[in-house]
Amino acid sequence: MAAGVILDRDGTLVDFVRDAEQGVVTPAFHPDQLRLLPGVLEGLRALRDAGLQLGIATNQPDAAKGRVPVEAIERTNRALVSMLADQGIAVSAFEICLHHPEGAPGGPPSLIGPCSCRKPKPGMLLSIAEQWGRKPVELWMLGDTAADLGAALAAGMNCALLLPVRRCELCSFAGQAPSGRRANLTSDRFDLLADKLIAAERDSAT
Repeated sequence: MAAGVILDRDGTLVDFVRDAEQGVVTPAFHPDQLRLLPGVLEGLRALRDAGLQLGIATNQPDAAKGRVPVEAIERTNRALVSMLADQGIAVSAFEICLHHPEGAPGGPPSLIGPCSCRKPKPGMLLSIAEQWGRKPVELWMLGDTAADLGAALAAGMNCALLLPVRRCELCSFAGQAPSGRRANLTSDRFDLLADKLIAAERDSAT
């Protein structure tokens, strides 16, 4: 079996926040806004029970864009880890990229510009692999965007992608990186994707 799974946060574990009046969609930036997507708890329990370590790697550029204080992002991430722990699911590594290449007015200058951690760059994934003492090839990245797939490919990891049919912006993506390489596995629900990942690992071990 693989050693662990690195998970994206928004759109993979946690639903986006939709403001119908303002017509905007944003990541959760307060603990009260955390809503796990369907099948997440079931899928995480299955991964845990299969003996896989669980980590999270997330791009969070809203501080660099001057929209949300860094403290609010960190507080929400701590709340997510606590929420999962209450369900018996341990997150043993958590990496966050606060950078954005261009930023926006009000964003801290230290967070604006190029970095090695913002997906699709592999920095966060490689950091978690190092923390776990594992080779990247022993790990999976489980996410929902081309950036997640790109980071997995750059790190030398397998990739499983959520492609929900309700996410129309993903129709043209269909689990394919700009290079033409595709994710190892895809599904439209987290728990089904977790089951596919576990089955793939069991098949590879026989």
